[in-house]
Amino acid sequence: MKTIQSIRLTEDVTLVVLSNTPADIRFVSRVFDELSQAGVNVDMISQSPAVGDRGNISFTISGEQLTPALMVIARLRETDPAIQLSISSDNCKIAVLGEEMRHLPGVAADVFRAAAAVRADLRLITTSEVDISLLVTKADAAETVAAIEKAFA
Repeated sequence: MKTIQSIRLTEDVTLVVLSNTPADIRFVSRVFDELSQAGVNVDMISQSPAVGDRGNISFTISGEQLTPALMVIARLRETDPAIQLSISSDNCKIAVLGEEMRHLPGVAADVFRAAAAVRADLRLITTSEVDISLLVTKADAAETVAAIEKAFA
């Protein structure tokens, strides 16, 4: 049987998606430098593969940090008006954690199967060797956590 160490739920998570951004590490560095300088703590980060010289960056922040993040994004858009912004508020992050994931195939499949069984509205997925994080709507959070717990019971 596959096991996990813990499942953690974080509420009031806002997803910020910057589309049509320069596909350049200097731009990515600028985004996160400016957010840091504004006191915005970023959690999940995902970058889509570039199409030509443009790409997409998604990241999550706490809902209370949306205003300073929007101020940073407004400055970025002043220098590159082609950047598009999409925001999804009132989400929850579900983090499935376990050191044993490092050597245990199928944990991600089990997590995704559990989320699919309850038709969770997934907004973002990030992973590491020991963590699978799902961003879901607040409405789907409790049911998704319960399904994941059941999958590993």
